[in-house]
Amino acid sequence: MLEAGTKAPLFEAESTQGTIRLADAIGTRPVVLIFYPKDETPICTKQLCAVRDSKEHYAKYNALVLGVNPGSLEEHRKFASKFLYDFPLISDKGETIRRQYDVGVNFLSFLGQQRVVFVIGKDGRVAYARKGNRPTSEIIAALEAAERAGARS
Repeated sequence: MLEAGTKAPLFEAESTQGTIRLADAIGTRPVVLIFYPKDETPICTKQLCAVRDSKEHYAKYNALVLGVNPGSLEEHRKFASKFLYDFPLISDKGETIRRQYDVGVNFLSFLGQQRVVFVIGKDGRVAYARKGNRPTSEIIAALEAAERAGARS
């Protein structure tokens, strides 16, 4: 898993809201990159619903929130529609983004990739990297810290 301070690898991928180019966000807004194992599973649904329900907290930092897993766009569209996710879910075909960010697979690989949250500051560096279903308050605190660090630069 990439560590804080590492330059975030750039990527371009298809999402439920069109093509996402990380380079378009760098320099303008922070990014919350959520690697989650699989659509339509209880913990993944809970994790992404927490993001949906905390929209105003992420908006305060103008954060671009992206969910990432190797599921198809069709699977992501159904999942997003069912739970009213208004942020992009990226289809990581070939798992290239997962590998760029050094996100491993679960112990039982059929369960998918590990659950990891990254916050990337406006400067393009990883400001936060933690495994698991992180609480919203912790992610927002990481966004705030990244903003303060950017203001000092």
